[in-house]
Amino acid sequence: MPGATERPGPSTRRPRALVELVVVLGAFTVFTWVHAHVARDVAAATAHALALQDVERTLGIDVALATNRWLVAQPTWVEVAAVYVYRSYYLVLLGVLVWVFVRHPEVYLRARRTLLAMMLLVLPVYWAVPMSPPRFALAGVVDVVRRHDPLGDRSAPTPGSSYTAMPSMHVGFSAWCAYAVWLALRTSHPRVAWAAWLFPLAMTGVVLTTGNHYVLDVVGTAVLLAASIGAATLWGRAVERRPRPRERVDAPGHDDGGDIPATLNV
Repeated sequence: MPGATERPGPSTRRPRALVELVVVLGAFTVFTWVHAHVARDVAAATAHALALQDVERTLGIDVALATNRWLVAQPTWVEVAAVYVYRSYYLVLLGVLVWVFVRHPEVYLRARRTLLAMMLLVLPVYWAVPMSPPRFALAGVVDVVRRHDPLGDRSAPTPGSSYTAMPSMHVGFSAWCAYAVWLALRTSHPRVAWAAWLFPLAMTGVVLTTGNHYVLDVVGTAVLLAASIGAATLWGRAVERRPRPRERVDAPGHDDGGDIPATLNV
């Protein structure tokens, strides 16, 4: 249309920052609250952990004790570094989320939907299958996080503790970070995009050596990520099929002060 102002398409338009802040903070608040109030059955968590240990022994992947002993045998600074990686992954998560929002709006909604799907899908698993980590349920494992926790002694089991080792969300959130970076850079910088997957691999090593997870917890995380990507894809298709109101077209020379989405992208 002559004189019409060209606007970015729905796939490249950046969502409103305030809306996204409310959505993401709200989701994390709900996730954190529910996570803290499920999987409190110590007996069930211990029984599930012992059953998982039996399965891993049968499969020949019961490495939790061996990897923990390896870490404990290293210099103290190695243990401290592992604990800081274990505790600081939320900073990476926040950084990647903001980076994708600001620099790569074309993939932001897909990445954010995947993140929200992960948090939603994992909660029923925690409720149905409480799981005690190796540092609580496997004899001989040293609680490395408790030794060097920068947040204080918060890793010891207390009345009301949540037993949510299966799947590992430390690895899960780290894998989401890699997936988001891969989505954003796979075309322009493919080597960097693939290198991002080193982060969840490193986190896997950290959670195994510190006695926080079993190998099958990490396998469960891979299944969770795949399911979340699928759920996010279906979510996006449902939004795309939603009827959209006609966008206003500005008259020549008229400026409305910026791009305003015709619909709320979720």
